[in-house]
Amino acid sequence: MHFVEAKGILSSNNGMNIYRGCTHGCIYCDSRSNCYGFTHEFEDIEVKANAPQLLEKALKSKRKKCMIGTGAMCDPYLQAEEKLKLTRRCLELIDKYEYGVAIQTKSTRILRDMDILKSINAKAKAVVQMTMTTYDETLCKILEPNVSTTHERFEALMQFKKAGIPTVVWLTPILPFINDTKENINGILDYCMEAGVKGIICFNMGVTLRDGDREYFYQALDRYFSGLKKKYIYTYGNAYDLASPDNEKLMDMFRKRCAENGIIYDPNECFRYLYELPDKYVQMFLNLT
Repeated sequence: MHFVEAKGILSSNNGMNIYRGCTHGCIYCDSRSNCYGFTHEFEDIEVKANAPQLLEKALKSKRKKCMIGTGAMCDPYLQAEEKLKLTRRCLELIDKYEYGVAIQTKSTRILRDMDILKSINAKAKAVVQMTMTTYDETLCKILEPNVSTTHERFEALMQFKKAGIPTVVWLTPILPFINDTKENINGILDYCMEAGVKGIICFNMGVTLRDGDREYFYQALDRYFSGLKKKYIYTYGNAYDLASPDNEKLMDMFRKRCAENGIIYDPNECFRYLYELPDKYVQMFLNLT
């Protein structure tokens, strides 16, 4: 990893990336795409050393409380976080100034910060988002080699359920001819139902590939799935959006199970839930009347 002094930390929609790059090694990672303008090796993690100072300044200057998002681009719980604790320090500031947080990860390291997340949720709102793509643990370790397995993530979701912290699962990407099966989707949905997740985000059963990401993905196919790269090229050419041949059938099953279990599944509705912060003062006023 290498350290930089960043000029800013919050995006226009109140998202932040404390780290840039990743060591999880997921074979399908969109963040590797050339369009994101990485000027360093993806596994050479760029650490925004002054992230807490920048965040505190930004939070102090805001006129209205809001949800702060992190983890959409780069996971806030990389191995480096164990020592650096920059994510924890940022959460402490969010807690101090009584903002909400929507935090996304594939790592059970987030459990370390359960105490702060509980405090944020009591004062404002905290939502933990977990990506889950592959029910089979052996396959999961191939597709997402250096991160908590799906079952470990499920166990983390269960702990957040016990703590009363709402959770949302990202069921994406689903790789054509690899994990786009009824058994895989049902296995993940079973986990979600048991963990009582608030919502599941799934745009479709497929994967997107761009320059940079595509090359890394195809190298992994050559390494682990002999002949599958040729099938991908024959089926999809140079397409960006690679939907599973069973996309419609799997999406119908997904929507039906979510509806039957009271789980939000429309992406727009999920995003509204993630980024709407309740106004506690309005709530208090209504309670008094």
